[in-house]
Amino acid sequence: MSVDYGDDSENYSEDEDIEAIRQRKMAEMQKKAAEEERQREAEAQKRALLRTILTPEARNRLDNLRLVKPDLVQALESQIIALAQTNRVRIPITDEDLKRMLEAIYQQTKKEYKIRFK
Repeated sequence: MSVDYGDDSENYSEDEDIEAIRQRKMAEMQKKAAEEERQREAEAQKRALLRTILTPEARNRLDNLRLVKPDLVQALESQIIALAQTNRVRIPITDEDLKRMLEAIYQQTKKEYKIRFK
């Protein structure tokens, strides 16, 4: 009488593989959740700082601009926070101050087009 151990050892190996995959997926999900939580906390901290730096009107302008140019607003917010932390800007930043900043950025980034007629 012969005993076939092949199936049991294969099943055991497959179970180990499945468990290893499950553990990797769980670790990835936990890492992703921790990163998302860190990003939420950083964003909340940034909003709190901007609340103290900007007047309500200036915050409203940034919120409206964020709908159209989110990358610009994100860069501008980081710049405003850096300026405020180094005392290089008067606090609170008013809507007029923010308009001047936006105009300066626009002047730096605008493209000039030349049309030539031959």
